[in-house]
Amino acid sequence: LSLDQPPPPTPHISMPSPFPASSSAPGEGHIIAALQPHGITALTKVTYQYPLKLISPSPTSYQKSVLAFLLTYGGGLVGGDQVNLVIDVKEGAKLSIVTQGHTKVFKSASRDVVTRQTLEVNVEKNASLCLLPDPVQPFEESVYEQKQIFKVGEGANICLLDWISAGRTARGEKWDFTSWKGRNEIWGGGRLLLRDNVIIEGDIEGDQRAGTLSLKGKMHELSLFGTLALKGPKLEGLADFMMKEFTSLPRIGARDFRSQAAKDQASSVELSEEAKWRKVRLEREKKDGILWSAAKMRGCTVVKFGAVAVEGGRHWIGDMVRREGSVLEVFGDDAAMCIHE
Repeated sequence: LSLDQPPPPTPHISMPSPFPASSSAPGEGHIIAALQPHGITALTKVTYQYPLKLISPSPTSYQKSVLAFLLTYGGGLVGGDQVNLVIDVKEGAKLSIVTQGHTKVFKSASRDVVTRQTLEVNVEKNASLCLLPDPVQPFEESVYEQKQIFKVGEGANICLLDWISAGRTARGEKWDFTSWKGRNEIWGGGRLLLRDNVIIEGDIEGDQRAGTLSLKGKMHELSLFGTLALKGPKLEGLADFMMKEFTSLPRIGARDFRSQAAKDQASSVELSEEAKWRKVRLEREKKDGILWSAAKMRGCTVVKFGAVAVEGGRHWIGDMVRREGSVLEVFGDDAAMCIHE
């Protein structure tokens, strides 16, 4: 070997990886909740990749449902992020999904750069799912699309809360995003039971026609808009409660034709505990600017609501859920942590 010649290259030896190849892609995740022999629900599978993150506390003997946190790295979704989560709740199992704060949607470079979240859920026979997250918070100039599809078996139960805030109101943002689209579907027995579609388009610069309201004007001072969907026998109590409270709301233009003496006599009668709670609630609804309605269709109950402030809306929906009690009884207190004031 000549001293002025370089040594021969060391041969590269490729070692096989001891780990199986990943079956997921960026933004994809999968949760399987199954009932164990001792009667406790546990997560038998949890997989995820950036920007999606899933964590769950260890199951305990006294829990009413298994709890999972749906998170994103950095606390939000960057423009163009794609998240696809599949959830399977096996027969008889009970799963609660929550978040650790608002799901922030950061601005997109253009209208064509869409941030998307897709959720596909299978809730088998007599299984139960509770999805009560914090509101989605779209930032100024963000473009967001969300699709959530639920397929339910016989006797399955779903409590779904889907809500959106006006943005970073502390920084002066109020419905300043570019576009927000959300679709929720519930299927049972191969039939579409409910489709709820919400499309909120922001103002387009230079396209504001004379006499038309801006998006801020159309929202009438509201900073929160939400949908609560209920399905299944274990949530019939909450569904009936919502319908009862909605039908008892004072109607616009309604008149009290009783004489003044009859009114005075009625006001002097001591109110029941339920009537006292309703009176206080109605006063707070007025103070917080709560607007809401409720309807039943194909075995599902849908509640639509809005609030002047996020915390006012959080208090209202939390108060209604806690007052009736079905969610806490079926899923436990932790399931409702995101709607506690």
